[in-house]
Amino acid sequence: MKTKLLFICSGAIDRSPCAASLIPGSKFAGVGPLTETSVTKELIDWADKIFVMEFDHKVELIKRFNEARSKDIEILDVPNDYLRFDPELEKILKDKLKKC
Repeated sequence: MKTKLLFICSGAIDRSPCAASLIPGSKFAGVGPLTETSVTKELIDWADKIFVMEFDHKVELIKRFNEARSKDIEILDVPNDYLRFDPELEKILKDKLKKC
């Protein structure tokens, strides 16, 4: 059975969609107030593993969704300095995800 991965950043505009594009079948969402694809309880329940881009995303996720406490959540530590398909962002994400 394939592991279901969820990537989370602030707005689900650049970092998390870029990460999800690298792994077919994964999903992405945002925890910020101005996101079109907001994280939901259903997404958290769906995911086997959750990757967040920053520590604050993990804090917000757990604060808003108690069920996230039982999930395997990894902090990728990728700052919000890149646009979605920036080759540097893709390289950083690939390197970090290889280690996971």
